Amino acid sequence: MPGMIKGPALFLAQFAGDDAPFNSLENITKWAAGLGYKGVQIPSFDARLFDLDKAADSQTYCDEVKGICADAGVQITELSTHLQGQLVAVNPAYDAAFDAFAPASVHGNPKARQAWAVDQVKKAAVASRRLGLDTTVSFTGSLAFPFLYPWPQRPEGLIDEAFAELARRWVPIFDHYEENGVDIGFEIHPGEDVFDGASWEMFLDACKGHNRCRINYDPSHFLLQCMDYLQFIDIYHERICAFHVKDAEFNPDGRQGVYSGYQPWLGRAGRFRSLGDGQVDFGGIFSRLATHGYDSWAVLEWECCLKSPQQGAAEGAPFIEQHIIEVTDKAFDDFAGGQTDMDAIRKMLGTA
Repeated sequence: MPGMIKGPALFLAQFAGDDAPFNSLENITKWAAGLGYKGVQIPSFDARLFDLDKAADSQTYCDEVKGICADAGVQITELSTHLQGQLVAVNPAYDAAFDAFAPASVHGNPKARQAWAVDQVKKAAVASRRLGLDTTVSFTGSLAFPFLYPWPQRPEGLIDEAFAELARRWVPIFDHYEENGVDIGFEIHPGEDVFDGASWEMFLDACKGHNRCRINYDPSHFLLQCMDYLQFIDIYHERICAFHVKDAEFNPDGRQGVYSGYQPWLGRAGRFRSLGDGQVDFGGIFSRLATHGYDSWAVLEWECCLKSPQQGAAEGAPFIEQHIIEVTDKAFDDFAGGQTDMDAIRKMLGTA
């Protein structure tokens, strides 16, 4: 039976800031509710909005967080551990850049940084349980991505070992999530080792199909790779547990294509856009998700190289609202039907 998608909801990461109304959970949830959002996805890595360490230890704090959101008129959809998940697996080429995602105490120490990240991701499972949530969203991290293009030739076994190591790092985390009754939905994203359907299958196989290993569906990354993002839903719908509603456009020309020539976002052939300004077929996406019974949240992840975040957020809530399908329990031609009469059926078939 098709499900009813919930929403609209808003991922708060791109809006959090030091100035009101973006500087506290109380203020930002009231702002989001005022725009028409019914849910918020909370970045567990932004201390201005949420204290993950406290949430993992204190039911009282989690109750306070739920109360703040309820008073504003929104529900919590998921906790995000994107930045911590990224640090579970970091190729040395990215060490300096990704140190910025971690506390200063572990900078320059990849093993300590990874241990901190694993602890954070595990705490998100406990915090989610305390908040009454059954899903988180994250990144897998990357060991093999610097070797994406096969030149120079990759040594035989390099990719297999990268995914085997990913599994060694993630399976114990998945087991912890199993104990807490929580899923991890990975955003399949270039820069991560899991960036398309083929790499997702490699990861899932390496993790022996672990039940808690799931997908945060985001079509923008698939459009920029020229993938069939509607068929992706048909193939992997049983693993999709979360949905980022994010738009993008791809305009190749004689100068650049998928790799976009090191250009800044405004000058790239592939660009993220506010909802409705790009090329993603959201009518098709919401229809496919509803057909396959997806009944969790539709969460706006706003990123755009042109439009302001305030305008994008204001336009995003009605856009999502208009695309949510109220799934029917009737057939459109029921009016022409009648009661089942087996004698009449046999006569119609000539088998009476």
